[in-house]
Amino acid sequence: MVFSSVIFLFYFLPIFMIVYHLLPHGIKNYWALLASLLFYAWGAPVFVFTIIGVIFIDFYIVKYLNTSTHKPTRQALLALSIILKLVFLVYFKYANFFIDNINVVFESIGVSSLHWVKVIMPIGISFFTFQAITYSVDVYRGVHKPLKKVTDYLLYIFLFPQLIAGPIVLFSEIADDLEDRKKNENYENKLMGFFRFVIGLSKKVLVANVLAVQADYAFSLAENDLNSTIAWVGIFAYTFQIYFDFSGYSDMAIGLGRMMGFKFPENFDNPYISQNITEFWRRWHITLGRFMRNYLYIPLGGNKVSVKRLYFNLAFVFIVSGFWHGAAWNFMLWGAFHGLFLILDRLFLVKFLEKLGKVPAILLTFFLTLMGWVIFRAESLNQVGYYIKTMFMPKFEYQYFDNQFWAMLVLAMIFGFITAFGFGRKLQQFFFYTNNLKSAQLSVYFVIVVILFVLSTAGIVASGFNPFIYYRF
Repeated sequence: MVFSSVIFLFYFLPIFMIVYHLLPHGIKNYWALLASLLFYAWGAPVFVFTIIGVIFIDFYIVKYLNTSTHKPTRQALLALSIILKLVFLVYFKYANFFIDNINVVFESIGVSSLHWVKVIMPIGISFFTFQAITYSVDVYRGVHKPLKKVTDYLLYIFLFPQLIAGPIVLFSEIADDLEDRKKNENYENKLMGFFRFVIGLSKKVLVANVLAVQADYAFSLAENDLNSTIAWVGIFAYTFQIYFDFSGYSDMAIGLGRMMGFKFPENFDNPYISQNITEFWRRWHITLGRFMRNYLYIPLGGNKVSVKRLYFNLAFVFIVSGFWHGAAWNFMLWGAFHGLFLILDRLFLVKFLEKLGKVPAILLTFFLTLMGWVIFRAESLNQVGYYIKTMFMPKFEYQYFDNQFWAMLVLAMIFGFITAFGFGRKLQQFFFYTNNLKSAQLSVYFVIVVILFVLSTAGIVASGFNPFIYYRF
């Protein structure tokens, strides 16, 4: 089930919210858990009980970890908890990748390939695995006590607004709300949460889905059929598609959470106005960057190491980040690409870009990001090569693109860069972060949101199935 579907918008969500807000506080979590399990089972019924089993085992491992006072025992239980979750992730997400690559090697030396039944990957596995890891580590570090009920831990993992594609919510920042969030369940949060949800829905349906058609077309073409015009338009379309698709999902998740009394962290902060790649990663998929920093980069030594080790840590963390996105070589290359520019930023690139000035720095950083998206979107390393080669070959040909596509691309570019200027930041503040709206402001907001909701639902009915990009990660 996806947020941008008729069944979610007109059946699941209204029924859930009506019942949720009528129930007494003591049993709201049970209703939210039941609805979240149904939400997940709708798309992946086979895996629900497997995930529940892993979570049950992990709950009691962490419980014993918390009560133990023997440091070696605590360390062993933490390792067991993390290994349990990583084995689950590696098997379901990466087993096919490893077996396929082993078979390539075997075939090259004349050895019979391994016979293997392809493993189906549970949707959202990367997101809920990382969240489960924060539970173990936060309890071990003493950041927060473990949850008292296994059902609350299940809710933390399965909570449907952010179950499939984040944001990655740290256990420590949601633990108190899981047990008691009465203070957050007010009229303002419900209203502003709904507004935020609709803005995210419109970003997905009205912008990302339109751009996706041209992006998919460009990357579906064989080398001989691709020309420079299609290649450039295709990657521009994908660059804004992935941003409006993923940030739209995050907006919807944050909005839904707010309507329920949860406060989820922001996941995007206008990444395309970044003036270097280091800044880009402070603005893009913020919760993933935070997780990688707190649970991988810092344990490796962070900045408190030699220069060579620092560069190794940066490269390693971003290669892992790339591999987290998908079991394919191009994702690892994408991670290495960004890791390289993070190292170059520390060596000289940030100072160089500062000397160029704000606008040139934004444009150059955007160009580097765009090149990275070619690596990310391509289906193979071979396609990465011929796609980039075609972009820079004098092979431009006239190509017709409909007016709706051009309108959405231009609109996406405007909103992608508008916050580089003062008036754009004020506009964002009004639509995303304003509280205690006055009646006049509320009226304007309400009219805009109603129009966006009507247009979005019309687009959903017309387009049919429209999954989010990050569902496959």
